[in-house]
Amino acid sequence: MWFLYGRSRGQELRRLLRDVDAVLIDFDGPICDLFGKKPTAHIAEEIKVMARHEWGPLDREVEDCHDSHGILHHLRDMLDREALEYRSRRPLDLANTIVTRHESAAANSAPQAPDLETLLDTLLDLGKRLVIVSNNADDPIWQYLKHAGLQSKFEAVCGRDPGEPRRMKPDPDVVLRALECLDGLDPSRALLVGDQLTDLRAAKSARVRFLGYTRDRKRRQLMRRNGADGVVSSHAPVIAAAHGLLGADYSERRVHTELK
Repeated sequence: MWFLYGRSRGQELRRLLRDVDAVLIDFDGPICDLFGKKPTAHIAEEIKVMARHEWGPLDREVEDCHDSHGILHHLRDMLDREALEYRSRRPLDLANTIVTRHESAAANSAPQAPDLETLLDTLLDLGKRLVIVSNNADDPIWQYLKHAGLQSKFEAVCGRDPGEPRRMKPDPDVVLRALECLDGLDPSRALLVGDQLTDLRAAKSARVRFLGYTRDRKRRQLMRRNGADGVVSSHAPVIAAAHGLLGADYSERRVHTELK
């Protein structure tokens, strides 16, 4: 493990980028701020109203959850728990539909991460293959990418399994699916960029490298403590490291290309 502060930061980032063939990027955070830092409690409440209508009284864990993804997990647990009366999985499927609808509604207005397009272009110039791995649904992600004109930069989007919320990160499912989309790429040749500890846990489970992306001081410390290969607070250091790998003539070649 190393820390992305001090003189060696650029060298270590260059080494990390040099040693991988693909970069897997989380969507909500490194790509955009999907809900603009607004809580998703209203989405969870909409799901609870629906689930009460379908199932009656809900487990305490469901009632106490105020997160749109967390409530999917708790509904799945409630579905599996033995009950006196039969429970259909309809509320779980409807809950996923509700979350996806809200994600789609937020997609076109979500603020883009600073320097994102420069980061993507620079990684592509380095020959890196790009895939999004996310707990958000596929369709809202593609919707965002098309709206932002970024869809051609990614080979695939591996989002939430609509039928099984337990496969969301920290489960490694989306990471493993991304590796399969990359022709069965060796995990050691992939880097996951994520802003949550669940991203780190998924990366470790899938045996891919991990670069934390967060301005939260406590989260940075926890990421380092739990084995992140590095942590940055913006895309700028990664862009600078990639430029270093491309060589001193990068800027001249880029300007020449853009002037054609």
